[in-house]
Amino acid sequence: MVELTFTQLSGDESADRVLVVGPSLGTGVADLWQACAALLPATWQVVGWDLPGHGVGVPTTTAFTVEDLAAAVRDRAGSLAAGRPLAYAGVSLGGAVGLTLALDPGPFGAVVTLAAAPRIGTPEGWHERAAYVRRAGTSAMVEGSAARWFAPGFLDREPATGSRLLLALQDVDDESYALACEALAGYDVRDRLVSVGIPLLVAGGALDVVVTPDQVDVALGGVAHLPPAEDPGATATLIADFIEDLP
Repeated sequence: MVELTFTQLSGDESADRVLVVGPSLGTGVADLWQACAALLPATWQVVGWDLPGHGVGVPTTTAFTVEDLAAAVRDRAGSLAAGRPLAYAGVSLGGAVGLTLALDPGPFGAVVTLAAAPRIGTPEGWHERAAYVRRAGTSAMVEGSAARWFAPGFLDREPATGSRLLLALQDVDDESYALACEALAGYDVRDRLVSVGIPLLVAGGALDVVVTPDQVDVALGGVAHLPPAEDPGATATLIADFIEDLP
């Protein structure tokens, strides 16, 4: 099983419920989710996981799939919840993990996906990006990621947040990033989502050019591909309103 590192972002074991949050490709979960986690109800414990070689995640040279990531999250979630209500929210690749969990939720009672779809991009595109990162490194992804991740004007309005995420991208392990691209190349649940049996909210940014608004049920205004970082308040409200009254 792929090794994932989990980090507590807010709350503690005395909280009434647990929310597990997942990252986008190229981001550390704390950088992406910390501001949003602080705005979620104080009765929640929020725990994030990092992709291999991202954030505090341990680098890997072993291939993995989105299903492997979902299995690792599911495996850890039961002990984190310790019988408390448990939900999941993830962004982009972390959202793909969420859709995969929705098909086989285990202890999860609800899933929110942000900037994710049943298939993201094309297999050819992901294999090309993996090869490029192996040649040029993750630092070569900064310019393109800045254009994809953020709505126009965000980097001018919130330079500290944008810079923190983009600088962290340069520190992501090259091979781990490439393997995550290859995991996305093999990800496709388009023909399986009719079997989801738990509450599922598919949301994203109204300005996202990766997962476009027509691919989601709820689009957050003024937001592109990283909603928890771009608009922590709106993202926290969206998640809380969906999950708070669930058993």
